[in-house]
Amino acid sequence: MARIAAGVHRLGTRLVNWYLVEEGDRLTIVDAGMPRYRGQLDTALAELGRSLSDVEAIVLTHPHPDHVGFAEGVRAEAGVPVLVHEADAEMARTAKAPLGERGLRPYLVKPAFWGLIGHMATQGMRPRKIAEVATFADGEALDVPGRPRVVHAPGHSAGCCAFHLADRGVLLTGDVLCSRNPMTGRDGPQIMPGSFTADVAQAMDSLGRIEGLDAGVLGFGHGDPWTDGPASAVARARELGPS
Repeated sequence: MARIAAGVHRLGTRLVNWYLVEEGDRLTIVDAGMPRYRGQLDTALAELGRSLSDVEAIVLTHPHPDHVGFAEGVRAEAGVPVLVHEADAEMARTAKAPLGERGLRPYLVKPAFWGLIGHMATQGMRPRKIAEVATFADGEALDVPGRPRVVHAPGHSAGCCAFHLADRGVLLTGDVLCSRNPMTGRDGPQIMPGSFTADVAQAMDSLGRIEGLDAGVLGFGHGDPWTDGPASAVARARELGPS
């Protein structure tokens, strides 16, 4: 567990991130990694002197398999609500994600691709349905610890979102941006690869939704944090272009 800002903690692995947000003695889980990351939650709660009963909600940037991981297990065990953008609610309930715009073939020669597949195989590749979800819409300040504001930035999925924690100076981008391409290993802020992205052109256009936000730190679904603000991250992503 690594603190990226006051009360905001990054967890996961080198390949996939998820986050804990503290407010007083209450917690919000942002994304839920892979299914077998569940033990990370128990370890983090112990380090923070908290228990599962202190978790108030799980909020999802989008419901792809590497973001819903342990969400259903925690929902069922602790009665914790799972929140997702209304455009992705059906995907969360059914675990049926549409195919990306680009196939897998271009990535088969990339060592990073095989590393990702191996990691997912060991951490649980099977998509997990979420039996009950609540929904939110663009611009809402969610009534959960940290009060993240929803920034709808579709493209990667129809309901893909970032969460702006303005009082912490943090933007949790989910897969609106990554700082390490999980399929190619390319470093630097960029949109996710076309194999995982429903509409690449829309994903590029949606970068304008986060470009002007006031945040000193960006936390990604994949890759290390960025500490030079959204505008520079978006500029770099436009320079790199899609993969």
